[in-house]
Amino acid sequence: DRVSLFNDIATCIINNNVSIRFVEIDVNWHRKKYTYPEPEYKLGLQLILERFCDFLDNKNDLGLVFCDYEKDQVTNAILDFSQFKQKMTTPMVYGRPLGRIIDTIYFTQSHHSRFLQAADVMCFLAQRFERKEKAPQKWHEQKCLDIWELIKNNTDFEKQVWGTK
Repeated sequence: DRVSLFNDIATCIINNNVSIRFVEIDVNWHRKKYTYPEPEYKLGLQLILERFCDFLDNKNDLGLVFCDYEKDQVTNAILDFSQFKQKMTTPMVYGRPLGRIIDTIYFTQSHHSRFLQAADVMCFLAQRFERKEKAPQKWHEQKCLDIWELIKNNTDFEKQVWGTK
């Protein structure tokens, strides 16, 4: 049933030309490289907001950001985002303006949003299959890998890796 559901979600994403952006952080590399590393949630927020703005720049459009409600991160994310917007850029060495993102970051529980549920599935598939540490051993793993590859090959898919593997 799950494989069928993943296939239905993939079909919906592909048929509706959904653009997908991922940021992967090599946490161990990040912590070793910097004496005072940025907290990973904050680094991830900066990087994904920059990728969103890159996307919006290419579309010459504005956008809103919706996130899954994680109680322990909401306050930090809203505060960090407001500081980025006030400074007009992310604090990265090559930080970029976030002016194409309007208003604030909106949080809701994923069970209230089909968009966030689809994003959860994309994150699950990426987490499971982007590393490709070992070949799928079971038929359903192979089928889900095939679905993930179908999504990547038939959508506007981009991934940024922060750190070396």
